[in-house]
Amino acid sequence: MRHILYTLALCLFAQTAVAQKQDSLQQTQRTLSIDEVVVTGSRIATDRRLLPMTISVVEREQIEQDNRPSLLPTLVEQVPGLFITSRGVMGYGVASGAAGGISVRGVGGSPTTGVMVLIDGHPQYMGLMGHPIADAYQSMIADRVEVVRGPASVLYGSNAMGGVINIIPRKSKEPGSHTDIRLGYGSYNTLEAEAANRTHAGRFSSTVTASYSRSDGHRANMNYEQAGGYARIAYDLGREWEITGEVNLTHFNASNPGSISSPIIDNDSRITRGTSSIALRNSRGAVSAFYNWGVHRINDGYSAGESPLDYRFRSQDAIAGAMLYQSFTLLKGNRTMVGADYRHFGGKALNRYLDGSADKIIADKEMDNVAAYIDLQQQLTPWLTLDAGVRMDYNSHIGTEWVPQGGLAVQLPRNMQLKAMVSKGFRFPTIREMYMFPPQNPDLKAERMWNYEISLRQQVGRIAYGVSLFYIDGENMIRTLPVDGRMMNVNTGRIENFGTEIEATWSVSSHLSLSANYSYLHMKYPVVAAPEHKLYAGVRYAVGRWALATDVQLLRGLITQTSPLTEENVLLWNCDLGFTLARQCRLYLRAENILAQRYEINAGYPMPRATLHGGVKLSF
Repeated sequence: MRHILYTLALCLFAQTAVAQKQDSLQQTQRTLSIDEVVVTGSRIATDRRLLPMTISVVEREQIEQDNRPSLLPTLVEQVPGLFITSRGVMGYGVASGAAGGISVRGVGGSPTTGVMVLIDGHPQYMGLMGHPIADAYQSMIADRVEVVRGPASVLYGSNAMGGVINIIPRKSKEPGSHTDIRLGYGSYNTLEAEAANRTHAGRFSSTVTASYSRSDGHRANMNYEQAGGYARIAYDLGREWEITGEVNLTHFNASNPGSISSPIIDNDSRITRGTSSIALRNSRGAVSAFYNWGVHRINDGYSAGESPLDYRFRSQDAIAGAMLYQSFTLLKGNRTMVGADYRHFGGKALNRYLDGSADKIIADKEMDNVAAYIDLQQQLTPWLTLDAGVRMDYNSHIGTEWVPQGGLAVQLPRNMQLKAMVSKGFRFPTIREMYMFPPQNPDLKAERMWNYEISLRQQVGRIAYGVSLFYIDGENMIRTLPVDGRMMNVNTGRIENFGTEIEATWSVSSHLSLSANYSYLHMKYPVVAAPEHKLYAGVRYAVGRWALATDVQLLRGLITQTSPLTEENVLLWNCDLGFTLARQCRLYLRAENILAQRYEINAGYPMPRATLHGGVKLSF
């Protein structure tokens, strides 16, 4: 497969070079629009047509249209190759039976340690477990979301092996103060409330959001409650310099009833998670510091016929880090990015006994990561751009990892781009995998994989489409196997995935728009929560005060467990109806799984059948 991709790339680029005409190419360069600018693939604002990696963008308009408190379900629908596990009406949780596992092209896992989640460029994972908290990413935070499909380890290091999800926060774009409020209610006594204020006065701007949601759940003992808030303050220092400060805080209480076949009693979690950062930015770089923390209080529960546990799990996580990056021009058509990262992370986990006995320490560890990287973008001709980079990443417990990448972007006539990329992804093992809970193994090494991809993208009038082919070859993947009579984490796993991704949008008129995406994933070594086929198609029609949106999602070959191998095939149909009552007031009604399909994403956790939610949006 690798040789096929190499051959195809060479043939395509050779054909392209022959066909180019200078006048057409110059016209293509002139038509580059600001709408194509992304930051995730290069850390600074860059036209994504010049970047070799595959990037999907979900805009604020789509996020608002979906009327969901969480960002993640929208990303599952809108981004090919991306999948996120779920188990109920709302809430993902942590520990046993949790959902919120994120995978891109079959890489990620549950917990998610192979896909990096960022807010405004700052990492969101925990110190001990090494994964983000899915319940922390509320829709009111985001102005847009950029998703890199494929390794981004050169810029972002460990955990970006499968890809990157970067939540770009909402900012005030006009002078004055603007407030949005959303209130909703629906099936299973589900309540949703969100508010956001954006203020811009002179050089000062701010964004503040708050959210609250709760649900009884569609099963007994599956109640969920979440409250959170986000704040961003920025001050313009002049001459392209800006200082920003951000805080994101979420707390949730979740109950896990266990699987249908193995119910659990009193499996409750009380989780508090916060992230904060401060940054000094200019148009070409930034220096920033961040601090993430988490407090976890979990009752692991007990099965029928057993006695309640005499202890409660407690853990405290923390990550402190700093980032510095700056780009400059060495010669005409050049952009050179240099950067350095430092992260100190760790925490303490224990079992606290109810009778007052001494705590049992499970882990009390810390690690340090130091990295430096360089990424070079060079326009070789008016139509050909080269991108190459390398990163050196050192972990105090594991050692050094070198990470290269390289790619080409070709600008074709009629606003078409052809790209090819080879990139390495890696992931250092987490403290949990090395030191917590059997089957821990302190001698684990880094996971590694190579990604080869070719992509084509074009905008023709009101129609835009993209096609990607990829091949992934990975080694040293951490698996749990029997070693000397006991289960142990070992670096013996492999990844060999290949597939294709297609996405398209068509603005038929000012009233009607269509969108669709499809991904095919073949895995030689199957993993859970990575469907072989994922198809989405949506239609939106708006006229006068009315707006109607409907979409279908088809999943085939969705593995819910590997032993025994269990797959799900499901068709989901959703509808949204909106009515603008006044300029500041909009009513909405959302129906999900209208066909009342029976299916599971987490094995043993049946998903809810047809649900209905309605509410009101206020803007002033």
